[in-house]
Amino acid sequence: MGSCLSVTVARDRCYTRAFRAAGLRATDVTLGDGATVHIWVPRLPDRSRPALVLLHGFGATATWQWAPYLGPLLRAGFDLYVPDLLFFGGSSAPGPDRSESYQARCVVGALDAVGVGRFGLVGVSYGGFVGYRVAALYPGAVERVVLICAGVCLEERDLAAGLFVVSDVADAAGILLPQRPEKLRQLVRLTFCRPPRVMPTCFIRDYIQVMCRDYVKEKTELLHALIHDRKLPDLPRITQPTLIIWGEQDRVFPLELAHRLKRYLDENCQMVVIKNAGHAVNLEKPKEVCKHILAFFLDSGSPDIYNGHMVNLLSVLM
Repeated sequence: MGSCLSVTVARDRCYTRAFRAAGLRATDVTLGDGATVHIWVPRLPDRSRPALVLLHGFGATATWQWAPYLGPLLRAGFDLYVPDLLFFGGSSAPGPDRSESYQARCVVGALDAVGVGRFGLVGVSYGGFVGYRVAALYPGAVERVVLICAGVCLEERDLAAGLFVVSDVADAAGILLPQRPEKLRQLVRLTFCRPPRVMPTCFIRDYIQVMCRDYVKEKTELLHALIHDRKLPDLPRITQPTLIIWGEQDRVFPLELAHRLKRYLDENCQMVVIKNAGHAVNLEKPKEVCKHILAFFLDSGSPDIYNGHMVNLLSVLM
């Protein structure tokens, strides 16, 4: 299907326009090892405003994931920095490293290049895995962390134990990287608590062609790196105040993983479970998710983060 007739391309352009209308601009940062990070940054950055980094999940790009959140977060007084993770959108890397630690180092390298030294962080699903590593590797840079349906405490043995709807990485890749309409329908049913009743095949094929055909090999390798030999005792405990947000009906990362992470981080962590929502809680309940994000950053007990913008945060919440 030509791009002039593509519903997916049209939507992608709408999201891009929304980012530009919100005062953001896209830039490409080339790192020392040749990796390129495509990142949206403020057109007119204000260093007196707190920086907030938003990391998308596996099935999205920066613009598709975060467009609905721009208005409330900007009105709250944040400067937003929204990268495409490697092999999503406009970001890529020539080397073989597929770990979330490498993703984390590339995110921080890009932030450093655009002049951001300290920031809060919100990560959805795979973006939460990367965000967790950012917080672990750079504790002096990250103020607070929000993890949305991010199963960072999963173990490889959980697949064989039946915790997930898939039993191995190959099955997971077949669903998370859909190349056929029936696989995309399966993914939507899996991630949404209330999936759309009608999903026309022509639209599904268009979406797959535009959004799911690039970097399939590299994304499959990301999944392997994420899960292979993963053990909870190897996971570092982050020290920043952390908020866990989870959809009660999540079938990708079951709610048990939220409770496991809460126990692992202990008193340093808060948890919110949102009813009538699945893994795509950020899309199904955006207003509720955004409310919890803002309330968490407002309740920091560290006024220097906000530099006088607490009034803005209060006005958004009320």
